[in-house]
Amino acid sequence: MGKNKLARWTELGTFINVIQPETADLLIGDHRIKGNWRREIFMNDNPVVIELGCGKGEYTTGLAEMFPGRNYIGVDIKGARMWRGAKTANERKLPNAAFLRTRIEFINSFFSEDEVDEIWLTFPDPHPGKKNSNKRLTCPWFLRSYRRFLKNNGIIHLKTDNEELYNYTRKLVTKNQLALIFETNNLYSEEFSAMVNDSQERDPGISESLSGNILSIRTHYENIFIKEGLKIHYLGFRLDKEKIISDVR
Repeated sequence: MGKNKLARWTELGTFINVIQPETADLLIGDHRIKGNWRREIFMNDNPVVIELGCGKGEYTTGLAEMFPGRNYIGVDIKGARMWRGAKTANERKLPNAAFLRTRIEFINSFFSEDEVDEIWLTFPDPHPGKKNSNKRLTCPWFLRSYRRFLKNNGIIHLKTDNEELYNYTRKLVTKNQLALIFETNNLYSEEFSAMVNDSQERDPGISESLSGNILSIRTHYENIFIKEGLKIHYLGFRLDKEKIISDVR
């Protein structure tokens, strides 16, 4: 491990806005923070939004800065990347931004029923190919997992450069008759703002984070994708707790 990486790991362990459980502890039972994020971490009753696979935390910190009335939690297993987001949150003095270092497969050990209002999936691993579709963060297994802690009809946001993942998720949402808020295969097209305004008129309960402001937040890898001329896809939908979620073939 390089000196810089080692230093980041050491500093990450000193941040009070970061939770780093041992995997062995999760095999015994749920983490003590489960059900207690608002009281112990944020000390308020504001809505909780999580970013799964947060990387360097650009969305977690960016949204936390834009919307101080909401609490944001970035989740990732790679501590060296998460260090950047946690440090940024500390530097900008964002009391509504926190980070959790764990595998997403263990996510239910950290959040109780209805504790989360929204989920962001920003450039997750697309796991290309049909045989790998059950590993995608929008596959039925993960959606059923999210329903255990996401409020009924809570919003899931998917942002990706991968057309296969975008199309797969769109088909899954359609097949299972989940409420599609809006979608675009080119987030930075001129039509985007009009689509947002239209979706907000059709769905008055739409989150404030689905405003044009999300255009100003770009992840490290997103900037690389844009420079390479790749289109950025976005899809937002509501997850109904009662619906049976089946896969697409």
